[in-house]
Amino acid sequence: MNTSTRVRPPAVAGMFYPDDPQTLRSTIVRYLEAAAEDEAGLKPQPLKALIVPHAGYIYSGPVAAHAYARLIPQRNEIRRVILLGPAHRVAFRGLAAPSVDGFMTPLGRVPLDREAIEHLRELPFVIESDTPHAQEHSLEVQLPFLQVVLGDGFKLVPIVVGDASPEEVSRVLELFWDDPHTLILISSDLSHYLDYFSARELDRLTAEAIEHLEPEAIAYEQACGRIPIQGLLLEARRHGAHVKRLDLRNSGDTAGPREQVVGYGAWEVA
Repeated sequence: MNTSTRVRPPAVAGMFYPDDPQTLRSTIVRYLEAAAEDEAGLKPQPLKALIVPHAGYIYSGPVAAHAYARLIPQRNEIRRVILLGPAHRVAFRGLAAPSVDGFMTPLGRVPLDREAIEHLRELPFVIESDTPHAQEHSLEVQLPFLQVVLGDGFKLVPIVVGDASPEEVSRVLELFWDDPHTLILISSDLSHYLDYFSARELDRLTAEAIEHLEPEAIAYEQACGRIPIQGLLLEARRHGAHVKRLDLRNSGDTAGPREQVVGYGAWEVA
């Protein structure tokens, strides 16, 4: 493979988030500042994982910022981010890691941790394929937030989750769980296209399942990243971790109408 094909270019810049670097950075900083004001009384603590939404920034950016703001005290400690999100465009069995060396955003190149990816490839259900990554937004929209919060001091392990089991996701996370310099990031929206009040009720049930470490209580229609979330909860339960809610809203609260909404939540795992 030649050098020009070793980097995945952005696929949804200018659609899900601004493609102008200055506008993109200032947008994220504005979200982070608002979130930091809301969380001024919360005690910083070392985090093992975050769950964040992945819609267009005008819809889910304010919610995601509540999670990313919690990383700011750890920005010099995190060296690797394991990022998992659901496949929206390509059907496949297992979990897909890319072959490239970096992911590009308008803010620059995010280097991949090729050594960690090759280690993951030893698992029989982890495949190497760039196809599921090429147009996938669930991972891409997280990268500018990571670049603003963590700077250029981290490497990325991006994984698209296809037809897989929570136990398989858990096995991936287990490989990195004890590393204090690794952050696990799960990208998932919640309910889709319900009316505002129905969505709030269903998302409340999903939030309670997440916070009580009950992956089996999360059904298909409750989260598009259900399998990655369930895998994280299995691992959190195994290690005696705790989940804290940081935000829970939907597009009717942020920038959209209330006839059909998408739910968004942010949680930390410590």
